[in-house]
Amino acid sequence: MKLLEIQKSKFYGYAYHVSDTKGVEEILSQLKTIHKKSTHICYAYKIVSSTEQVKFSDDGEPSGTAGRPILSVVEKKRLSNVLVVVVRYFGGIKLGAGGLVRAYTKCASLALGDEYENN
Repeated sequence: MKLLEIQKSKFYGYAYHVSDTKGVEEILSQLKTIHKKSTHICYAYKIVSSTEQVKFSDDGEPSGTAGRPILSVVEKKRLSNVLVVVVRYFGGIKLGAGGLVRAYTKCASLALGDEYENN
């Protein structure tokens, strides 16, 4: 888990190896329990088995400002069978669309940096 703080908002980034959507659902359920008071739990995953499954969610953030940037980090690193989740606690200052894209991109990259840098 990585923590990024931007203008009083806290972003927690997580990266997980997953092999199916059931694993994704279990992890998201656990994080929703842990982070009950968060304002957004955004994610992206890419699973490659017999077919490729790709999904992302902005979870209430403006469209295209959270899930898509997280997925872009996954694709840029050419990863598969991975789930990246960024949990946001709103700090009272609006970041704007560009600020959100930068924050979610940076937090996803930090979350993937340690565990997936050499994969």
